[in-house]
Amino acid sequence: MGLFERLFNKEKTEIKTNEAPLSPTIEEQNEWQEVVGYIPAESKEYQLVSLIATAIAAGDQPESEFVIKRISKRNPEAQLVSVIATSIASADHTESQFVIRSIKEKRTT
Repeated sequence: MGLFERLFNKEKTEIKTNEAPLSPTIEEQNEWQEVVGYIPAESKEYQLVSLIATAIAAGDQPESEFVIKRISKRNPEAQLVSVIATSIASADHTESQFVIRSIKEKRTT
């Protein structure tokens, strides 16, 4: 069988599609949900945060105008888990730096 026959002749090269996908791996993915790193801030924090942010952003240009669309703060749960995980991981390697890419928790259904 030539190269072009294998590429362009679909009758001779059938793909087996009757095999069922592995269901345990799909179920395992649905058991875990990601913990978000940032959560929306409360409305009572908006004024102070927006005042500080616009003052820093304006710098030497007091005539500037800014619109703040969203204010978020660190999720305390994610922050605590990341501190604990990096503390445990750095026990043997004190000079190392770690980056937490994602934090997941098991769903309770």
